[in-house]
Amino acid sequence: MDSLNKDMMNVIFLDNDGVICLYNNWGGRGKKWSKYRSANPESSQMLKDAPVEIRFDDFDQKAIKILNKILEETGAEIVVSSDWKLHATLEELGDYYEAQGIIKRPIAITPNLHEFEPETNGLFMWKRWLERKRILEIEKYLKDTPGITNWVAVDDLNMSPEANGGHGLQNFVLTPRSTEGIKQSDIKEKIIQFLTKI
Repeated sequence: MDSLNKDMMNVIFLDNDGVICLYNNWGGRGKKWSKYRSANPESSQMLKDAPVEIRFDDFDQKAIKILNKILEETGAEIVVSSDWKLHATLEELGDYYEAQGIIKRPIAITPNLHEFEPETNGLFMWKRWLERKRILEIEKYLKDTPGITNWVAVDDLNMSPEANGGHGLQNFVLTPRSTEGIKQSDIKEKIIQFLTKI
């Protein structure tokens, strides 16, 4: 970003599965876990106690290249909205993103719904619980975080207003194909458009 925009903060609310961790990557952590347990038989039997690189499936490398281009072009920061935030700390997620080749560590995670009292206007009219939960968490982060100039949520859950009874995220890009995620045609351009609004 140039000096004229140095006070701007652009944010990508980033899901992982179906966006940068794609269908062909899913299940890889099972193999990593088996290998780790064989090499460390004295370690905990719980996956949650394993090093962060064992706990998660790998990211798709082509998806990472596209994400990095978006980060370079827009100067955006990453806020993790994925449920992966329930299984690692922000620091651990940063280590994992870095190890997977992402050029920026996430600056934050969205709050967990059980940690705050959401406004319930229209809440029970929504059909999709996972989408509803994530929408509320992103809205809470936006409300509590001043200085965000442009933002976009990228997810394989449909959080658009049209899919959620009118209560959804206007700045939203859907990645509907789990085999392609952020690599799908036009997705990169849609994300950049939200992040470069004047």
